[in-house]
Amino acid sequence: MGTRKSSEGSIGRIKGNVERAAKKAEFSPLMEALTRLGYGARGLIYITMGLLAVSVTLGIGGAITDQQGAIAAIGRQPAGLVLLWVILIGLVSYSLWGVIRAVLDPLHKGHDLKGLIARGGFLFSAAGYILLILPTYGFIKGAGSTSQNGAQTQQSMASIMSTPLGHWAIVIIGLAVIATGLYQVYTGFKSSFDKQFSTYAMTAKEVKWATQLGRLGTATRGFVFALVGLLLCQAGFQSNSSQGIGIDSALTALLHQPYGIWLLGIVGVGLIAFGVFSMLSAVWFRMKR
Repeated sequence: MGTRKSSEGSIGRIKGNVERAAKKAEFSPLMEALTRLGYGARGLIYITMGLLAVSVTLGIGGAITDQQGAIAAIGRQPAGLVLLWVILIGLVSYSLWGVIRAVLDPLHKGHDLKGLIARGGFLFSAAGYILLILPTYGFIKGAGSTSQNGAQTQQSMASIMSTPLGHWAIVIIGLAVIATGLYQVYTGFKSSFDKQFSTYAMTAKEVKWATQLGRLGTATRGFVFALVGLLLCQAGFQSNSSQGIGIDSALTALLHQPYGIWLLGIVGVGLIAFGVFSMLSAVWFRMKR
């Protein structure tokens, strides 16, 4: 009996030490610096996506692309190699921050339904940025290709659909993506600042403009994600593994709607707003217990 209590006590102490070490690392200056770099990298990617989309609507070139295509476009600019390394480190950092927000819950979202949805969104976001890490490294090494990503996505879709009830699995994933997108739209219109942003260091005018940028950008990104989810559902219902399901496919589908050129322009501006907000977040972000 005494041995059992001693063992349980040792396990409890080990668990406590691990939790304290995790909290210490979570709120360390290094983690703060890496997270701010992650917000900056995210901002650069979305600004590029938005600028390319707006350029299409204005008829001055551009392209409809997703995050990976935006990263490739950044890599083709002067000092592109340096920017790609910054983005790579930022992607790793932001992915880690997403896992921390989901698992350790430093933002105190809680364990109720609303909190679990928010934390699930953080984990979904982390997974999305993790998937960009290897392609970005491929661009650095000169071996990356946006077409490879599309082919891999279609292969994954075909593999899932070849399983029993695989098309229903795609539909379920699509519904989850739609829910994530709609939650982001709701978050955008809610227009409240995260406690991790140091609004106390901002003027009232800065807070107002930043809030508007955050609202427009977050709602726009949520709308685009919801479109991606709809494409997934459509692919599942039709058992069509060759259908495009990325952000670029969603924007292309939007362009083909009535007044599509205007819709694409509005979404492009929204993506730029989200990118600018992310860049500003890199400046305002502070690790707070």
